[in-house]
Amino acid sequence: MGASSTYDRARSQIVEKPMTAVLGIIAVLLVFDLVRQLATGNLTIARMMSLVLDGVLRGLVIGLAGIGLSMTYSILNFANFAHGDYITAGAFSGWATTYVIAGGFGSAANIGSLALVGSGGSVFGGALGINAVQTPLAVLAGLVVSGVFTVALALAIDKFIYKPIRGSGGIPLLITSVGVAFALRYVIQFVFDSGTRGVTNTGSLPGIRPNVIDGTVAVTAHDVLLILVAGGLMLGVHILLQRTKLGKAMRAMSDDEALARITGIATERVIRSTWIIGGGLTGVSGFMFVLWKGTISWNDGWLLLLLIFAAVILGGIGSVYGAIAGGLVIGLTASTAVIWIPSGFARAAAFGVMILVLVVRPQGIFAGRSTA
Repeated sequence: MGASSTYDRARSQIVEKPMTAVLGIIAVLLVFDLVRQLATGNLTIARMMSLVLDGVLRGLVIGLAGIGLSMTYSILNFANFAHGDYITAGAFSGWATTYVIAGGFGSAANIGSLALVGSGGSVFGGALGINAVQTPLAVLAGLVVSGVFTVALALAIDKFIYKPIRGSGGIPLLITSVGVAFALRYVIQFVFDSGTRGVTNTGSLPGIRPNVIDGTVAVTAHDVLLILVAGGLMLGVHILLQRTKLGKAMRAMSDDEALARITGIATERVIRSTWIIGGGLTGVSGFMFVLWKGTISWNDGWLLLLLIFAAVILGGIGSVYGAIAGGLVIGLTASTAVIWIPSGFARAAAFGVMILVLVVRPQGIFAGRSTA
């Protein structure tokens, strides 16, 4: 009777939720193929672990940037399409600071070339010896400035652009944010030029290469720094939301703004704090993303934005923890998909996973529209 009831439950689940069964079959097939590739030598364990590490690091950047986007949606109820260009603006402000400090002593480069992050190939980060070990003060200063500048930018845009139309609803704000995004993007391109350039000296960057069964996995100092910074900031956001009065006010306003206003919560202060926290995290994520990959370009944030949206939607729109979880899922998918498909389709695979998961669980991984 027990076996019969188990069979009946399984059959009803398949009938009621066929996509769940399809996803299960796909997952089993992928695991079998992974085992086959490892057994035949087409894929080494070292290569697989390197891809997983790359996915985790990419996911941390996406998740960190996604927190700000998720908080903005949760508190202000609109999707800020300028978020990606906040990332780029923060990255360039931070790296301009890093270049000036690292190249200000004993360098033949003029201050203008340094402040423009080597625009037109005038200065190269490798020649300046920039990395977290050789120039730690310059990197630290750039990290701080990237967060502070993005906070100032977010507050200014909110005060002069978003706040006057905040009562018009989410759609006007969304459309306005698209205009802000284009304006920021092309101002950045005009000031810093459209070239992609290297900003770090990776040749002398220390790291570790732990041995695995069939090779080594490279872990650089920048990888470790990204894990520490992103992990520390995510932990800080968790403590803020769960242990402080501001965090409780944010959660209350996310649940019901009208009720929060009636109960005496200073909603404008909460909104301002949301931009400060979200902007700071966004700027830092942009700086760390560039430090990790070693190059900077005027459209870095725009290229990340779609992955960030995918992570936020996958995790559950409005959920900070969902943004983090969704970021890790999207990052791991984008990196490890090359095991089964050509690398050119890796980003498409990330969006495919988002769609498939949402078909089964439309509310996202962390169900509910909540800041926490």
